[in-house]
Amino acid sequence: MKVRRLHHQRLLQVLMVLLVVCSLRFSFLGSSSSQIYREQQQQQHCHLYNCSNDREDSGPYHNWELFAADFEKMKQQLKIFVYSDVFYKSSPFADIFLPLPNPSHRPNYFSEHIFKVALLRSSLLTLLPQKAHFFFLPFSINALRNDHRFHSEESISQFITHYTNTITHRFSYWNASAGADHFYVCCHSVGRQAASKHPALRNNAIQLTCCSSYFQRFFVPHRDVGLPQIWPRPPYTPPHLQTRHRLAYFAGRVQNSRVRWELINLWGNDTQMDIFDGNPSLPYEEGFKRSKYCLHVKGYEVNTARVSDSIHFGCVPVIISNYYHLPFANVLDWSKFSVILTQEDIPMLKQILLAIPTKTYLTMYQNLRKVKKHFQWHTTPQGYDSFYMTAYQLWLRRNIHRFSY
Repeated sequence: MKVRRLHHQRLLQVLMVLLVVCSLRFSFLGSSSSQIYREQQQQQHCHLYNCSNDREDSGPYHNWELFAADFEKMKQQLKIFVYSDVFYKSSPFADIFLPLPNPSHRPNYFSEHIFKVALLRSSLLTLLPQKAHFFFLPFSINALRNDHRFHSEESISQFITHYTNTITHRFSYWNASAGADHFYVCCHSVGRQAASKHPALRNNAIQLTCCSSYFQRFFVPHRDVGLPQIWPRPPYTPPHLQTRHRLAYFAGRVQNSRVRWELINLWGNDTQMDIFDGNPSLPYEEGFKRSKYCLHVKGYEVNTARVSDSIHFGCVPVIISNYYHLPFANVLDWSKFSVILTQEDIPMLKQILLAIPTKTYLTMYQNLRKVKKHFQWHTTPQGYDSFYMTAYQLWLRRNIHRFSY
């Protein structure tokens, strides 16, 4: 019995060794084949798009030539129809639908209002719905929020549900695609609730939203569009780099933000970085002008205007905001003009920034100057500005199946 038990134990040991060897072999084969697959995919991508091994060749773009050619095609062909409420000045709801006369008077929601102004002055506008690729629902959530009749989130949602139902009953365009070729714009945090009571609007229509987070309620990446939140500022040419003698800059309230609290708690007294809780001890804009890196740190929402402010003043953005769906990310390679960190990187923030080679920083700075034109609005759109870049995101979503009207 003892000999038989010993034999069984040795047999069991041999089987265990064989299982370990086999598992290691299969693990090696799996990782090896995965690596080969990734290399093949990369080779195929480079064959199709003529990419270079030198990442700096294409500047801040994934593929400039491909984008520029398609962008020009978009400007010639894309057409957007706007529902007529945007023209009715005598309507009791005119303030909700009409373009704001001076969007800069609502700086926090400037992008929401200036988009409408620019669209109505652009060559993309069509009065013929049969020729339209997309249909714009012109209500303003910011205007609804400021209207005493619809101030609450519940009232705003009910108004938008009623308006959308009216559109579906009066016109055939919505029903042809179940709303998939319709879109609306919002930069207010209550915007995520605006479509909550209308299933087709919530599930099918496209949001152009500043609050673009992968974990935001009702935000769907690749369907919805991340809109750059831009504060209206006068033209500015960044000074020589020698004036940037501070390593990093941030000023903002810690309210409703554990991430900002951790940042200020760890780095608020650092001698190389200017990290302020609330209002800084210097003019707000001066911090952007004298610093190499400017921090975008999640507050109540993932988005703030600090990213566009950083670009405007020539300060390389450091984005510390998990799950932020960055604007124009399918065109712009954000890693070439910004530093993207997770919230868990805050304890190592200074070491990370100091470890960036001077050559890499200079490349990011030059690329930052190249992308600046994409983060500027004009009342009459021009060039590669924010309006046309946003319209290009719609253009990429134009292949929507619809029934005939």
